[in-house]
Amino acid sequence: MTSETQEGTPIQGSHIKETSSSFGITPEQYMLPAAQQIRMLGPDGQLIPEEAQGTSPGHEYPIPEDDALLAAYEALVVGRRVNDQNYALVRQGRLAVYPSSHGQEACQVGAALALGTGDWMFPTYRDTVATITRGVDPLEVMVSFRGDWHCGYDPLHYKISAMSTPLTTQLLHAVGVAHAAKLRGEDTVVLAMCGDGATSEGDFHEALNFAAVFEVPVVFFVQNNGYAISVPLSAQTAAPSLAHKAIGYGMAGEQVDGNDMVAVLATLRRAVDLARANSMPLLLEAITYRMQAHTNADDDSRYRESAEVEQWKQRDPLLRMRTFLTERGVLDADAETRISGKAEEVAAALRLAMTTEPEMDPLEIFDHVYAAPTAQLREQRAKLADELERSQEG
Repeated sequence: MTSETQEGTPIQGSHIKETSSSFGITPEQYMLPAAQQIRMLGPDGQLIPEEAQGTSPGHEYPIPEDDALLAAYEALVVGRRVNDQNYALVRQGRLAVYPSSHGQEACQVGAALALGTGDWMFPTYRDTVATITRGVDPLEVMVSFRGDWHCGYDPLHYKISAMSTPLTTQLLHAVGVAHAAKLRGEDTVVLAMCGDGATSEGDFHEALNFAAVFEVPVVFFVQNNGYAISVPLSAQTAAPSLAHKAIGYGMAGEQVDGNDMVAVLATLRRAVDLARANSMPLLLEAITYRMQAHTNADDDSRYRESAEVEQWKQRDPLLRMRTFLTERGVLDADAETRISGKAEEVAAALRLAMTTEPEMDPLEIFDHVYAAPTAQLREQRAKLADELERSQEG
């Protein structure tokens, strides 16, 4: 419950004060990111010493269980295969566009696996892997990139909003859902996903400000891949990090190595738990990299050097996780074969679906405009139905 003064006025930021006190630190120490970026695996996939992981009082992250880490690795492998398959389908003309998250899969997988079944996720257009990891059939995701539908899955069923193409608007929707859930007394946390470019938008400010003032359980997850299409981070902010923006709104911020699957899952889990327990928002910035172009319509050679891309290949989240789990004795040859086989099955199903021409009903464009169609829409539908009937008659 929110603390009150003698006059009965709510004390702003009471949950921050209570939470920081429980860790034995000041509110400022709690809200500011840890002095070091949170990281558990080195670029070579080796577990780094605890004292080098960046943790401190109030910023402590236990390593997830082995079965959770193996499930995360499986989702990484499937996600990578989906990204690469879809990139090939674009070149074949089977998809109109595809924003690949090749290299960012650890962020995607962590986002999906950190949430409970009753929680909501609000993804961006680049969050295909997060959406399928949460349970959506890849074929239902791809129909929007082929241009068949705006959204091929039921958001209410999966508790995943439609993947947002407009920049940052989904953050406002996420905060609205979290606020409504709080008013209803529901045990719901909302994960609001965005990129580094979104932090320059007005909607970002409005979403974080509202979430902090009304203390709603939202985790803002920023995948900082270094570029907003072609605009580098240096042209987006002068802050020490995007995580530092949190304290200005009155919430806790943290920065994590976004290519470290273990650290990403650990920090997201804790952020979701804190949001749920204390009904307050948090901001988590993941430092990652977009290995491929923004979309197939982008020429990334115009704004970044190939040497930069090669450097980031040494931090591949999939390879780091494979090394870690193998040396930990969690991943063996049989498990690797099973996981690779599953990834190929998903890729094969995508190829088959995307090379099969869909059967479209032109009249469906009128079915999902309003809950009850207007007279004008009914008239337009009737005219189109008449034209279609006459064209079929020759």
